[in-house]
Amino acid sequence: MIAILIVALAAGAASALMFASIVSGAAVSLLLAYFAPLPLMVVALGWGPLAAVFSGIIATAALITLLGLSHGVGFAIGVALPAWWLGHLAMLGRPGATTAAAGSAANLEWYPVGRILIWIVAIAVLTTAGILLSFGADVDAIAETIRQGLREMMRQTDGNMTAEQIDQLARLFVFLAPLALPVSVTMMFTLNLWLAAKVALTSGRLHRPWPDLRSTALPPVTLAILAAAVAFCFVGGTFAMLAKAVATALLFAYALVGFAVLHVLTLSASNRTLWLVCVYAVMFVFSGLILVMAALGIADAVFGLRQRYLQTRPPPLPVA
Repeated sequence: MIAILIVALAAGAASALMFASIVSGAAVSLLLAYFAPLPLMVVALGWGPLAAVFSGIIATAALITLLGLSHGVGFAIGVALPAWWLGHLAMLGRPGATTAAAGSAANLEWYPVGRILIWIVAIAVLTTAGILLSFGADVDAIAETIRQGLREMMRQTDGNMTAEQIDQLARLFVFLAPLALPVSVTMMFTLNLWLAAKVALTSGRLHRPWPDLRSTALPPVTLAILAAAVAFCFVGGTFAMLAKAVATALLFAYALVGFAVLHVLTLSASNRTLWLVCVYAVMFVFSGLILVMAALGIADAVFGLRQRYLQTRPPPLPVA
């Protein structure tokens, strides 16, 4: 018990320091804050959700003491709570219908990766909505808050932006934020959870089998939700802004599924590793590839591309 408390204390302190580094204004602080959930997730996966709760409380208390109530509450809601919940879901298992040994971790039915991804999307949408609505109750109020902030920044820095340029930047923020924020938050929690699982696996603390990520699939109802979100994007106003956040987050989730589909469809390809490396490299250079991968993920959901491929794939050649 003492060892668990020490680990939880260290993880909470590390997470709090990573999150607090953002007040320094240094470029590296953004990277550190991006990985603030990682220590909490490692504790949740390796030492249990209760230890992660203790880590989150320690980190929140430290941030409230150092930076004030608003930063502490923001960390608790935006980092600690999602990290604990996702870690809890990843370790959630139950005896399956054909389980031979209910007490064995290898024979448990674990919470599906696709549903964990949906929870990450929900967290990203709620986070985006909270950030945007903190600027104002509607689109016009958000744009006006950005204008006032830019004017104040120009006064303090003796900037020479014109009123028209400030207005254009405010409108650009209102347009891009519902698209960029959900992707960023979804990627943040997905990457942190994957890294935390790798750390727990390497240290021998991951008490579940490593999931087959190539079989990741979103629940069927997700397509209907995506279609509805896209339709509501055209109604205008705040509702359309939030619908854009939902649609963008779901499209990005389908893009992640698309990469899983790609890993399956290239199983028989020669130079498979080279092709996959090239695809990932192009993705970082040309972000439009994300839409292609989202289309692949949606096509798999509709037509069952992976299932069809695996049914027709020739058996592997015997080893000489």
